[in-house]
Amino acid sequence: MAVGRRNFILGAGGSLALVAAAGTWRVTRMPEKAIEPWQLDRDPPSDVRLDAFRHAILAPNPHNRQPWLIRLEGDNSATITCDLDKRLPETDPFDRQIVIGFGTFLELARIAAAERGVRVDMTPFPDGEPQPRLDTRPVARLTFVADGTVRPDPLYQSILMRRTNREIYSKTPPGISQLTALSAGDVQTTLDPSVLGKLRIITVAAIAKEMLTHRTMMETVRLLRIGHDEIDATGDGLALSGPMIEATRMLGLTTREKLADPASTAFKIGLDGQRATYDSVPAALWITTPGNSRNGQLDAGRRYVRAALQAAALGLAIHPMSQSLQEYPEMAEYLAAVHALLGVPDGHRIQMLARIGHAPPVSPAPRLPLQSHLVA
Repeated sequence: MAVGRRNFILGAGGSLALVAAAGTWRVTRMPEKAIEPWQLDRDPPSDVRLDAFRHAILAPNPHNRQPWLIRLEGDNSATITCDLDKRLPETDPFDRQIVIGFGTFLELARIAAAERGVRVDMTPFPDGEPQPRLDTRPVARLTFVADGTVRPDPLYQSILMRRTNREIYSKTPPGISQLTALSAGDVQTTLDPSVLGKLRIITVAAIAKEMLTHRTMMETVRLLRIGHDEIDATGDGLALSGPMIEATRMLGLTTREKLADPASTAFKIGLDGQRATYDSVPAALWITTPGNSRNGQLDAGRRYVRAALQAAALGLAIHPMSQSLQEYPEMAEYLAAVHALLGVPDGHRIQMLARIGHAPPVSPAPRLPLQSHLVA
């Protein structure tokens, strides 16, 4: 749901070249505090709501902003609102992607509650759908109800395994049976080489447009967390870590200023790396809704996270390619092109587009602790 992190600065060859040119190779530790939320205690909280939400905060979300605010009410209810400071006004001017991120959050909460025999009754946007942007009104009100008919969801086992994998994917595509398993619930997939070839052209052009448009690029640059100390200190945003990042940061080769400057080597290597990443599409997955309502966006998020959990269960990598779906003016031609290519009927909207395949394993993304999302 965001610009790729690991290849953002350094392409496969460029990373080694920069480190070699600096004459330095220093292995430093990886982030620790920022991934603690992924290491769940064996003993769950007695309050099933807290148990559900400690799983829900692991949900994929745009630019890893984690905008979820949780107000516990009474003994069995909660109201979910948006931290308005965590929206993305440049790349997501109508908060569509942010709402999708609430859908992923709510679905993980439901799955985790079901593991304890609890049903989650959800009322989306109980005070009305905020338009054209989100406001202080609730995104959802939840009631947790013990229900003997509730059965565990098999996708629960994949919550801690799920990753957004931004590496370059193998050219060997997933099997047809694997894609069929992902295609439940109106999720569409394709292995068609002619469609994928045209799709790559669109996605590569879209990521380049986002990086070469100053205000949208700066929105990403401001959210970069460069090196393990920044990642641990913030727990959110776009994490850049590993030995090469640490070394080039220490030498002043990887800085926000250089990453924002199209004339810099770091920017050019990053752009080349992103083009290579978005050209690596062995299979594609997309989710469409009739219209573009807030409820539809929430539903798309729920469907996407279920597909991502299923991909994890199948040993597949998955990575949203959201740039061509964004609504700022410079992206309009790519938004139209991807809808035309995938044969979307008039009045329908692609909410999620992702690539599927095989890739090297990656670490979990940073997460803020559950306590930081709870409001009095």
